[in-house]
Amino acid sequence: MCDSAPVSTDRYQYPYPSATTAVEHPFDGLDFERRPLNEMRSRSQEFFDLMDRRRSVRMLSDEPVPIELIEAAVRTASTAPSGAHQQPWQFVAISDPAIKREIRLAAEAEERVNYEENRMNESWQRELAPLGTDWHKEFLEISPWIVVLFEERYGIRDDRSKRTHYYVKESCGIAAGMFIAALHNMGLATLTHTPSPMAFLTRVLERGANERPFVLFPIGYPVDGCQVPRLQRKELDQILTVRSAPQSS
Repeated sequence: MCDSAPVSTDRYQYPYPSATTAVEHPFDGLDFERRPLNEMRSRSQEFFDLMDRRRSVRMLSDEPVPIELIEAAVRTASTAPSGAHQQPWQFVAISDPAIKREIRLAAEAEERVNYEENRMNESWQRELAPLGTDWHKEFLEISPWIVVLFEERYGIRDDRSKRTHYYVKESCGIAAGMFIAALHNMGLATLTHTPSPMAFLTRVLERGANERPFVLFPIGYPVDGCQVPRLQRKELDQILTVRSAPQSS
């Protein structure tokens, strides 16, 4: 039994959907399970503990990963909210060694300029120093899968006309986060890699002019003895501001 009663709609002067909208477009009852407060607390702590162990992994093994796991993570990512429900994303999964090598070489060419020819300024490189990163990106070739998330800048209708997409970057950012969480939840490791610039991915993967690479994920299992930087996440009071109603005297 729940700790509180279901909330009524009595306070809504303009309930959603409006009667007109409900006639013109299909709607369904929300499939939602209301849980007891104690269960909500325990589930929230369990999920935090799970995600708090998530780390970006740069030493991935070449151990095979079934495509069904990649597909499952993409399905989860596809449940992300998006502007006007346009789902402006495309996921491209690559296991072909030749394509992975081509991506690695192109990414390293850009990253070498960033690190060794000062395309990244000194301040940026100082911030990266504790991570120990450089232009070598072997994980792009060694990991069993690379998944590239492309943002669809606009859609293309069946008659080849353009369809405007809204909040593309925000939508893809949310989908990327859910993709990472899905991978970690099933026991895989990944890294958000954004070689700058990334236009080569459009060419290598033969994508359309309406798509732009958003982020690249090498995916697999960590190598034995894998190490990660000793980092500290910000405390809750550093990232959360609460504005509560004033207490009555």
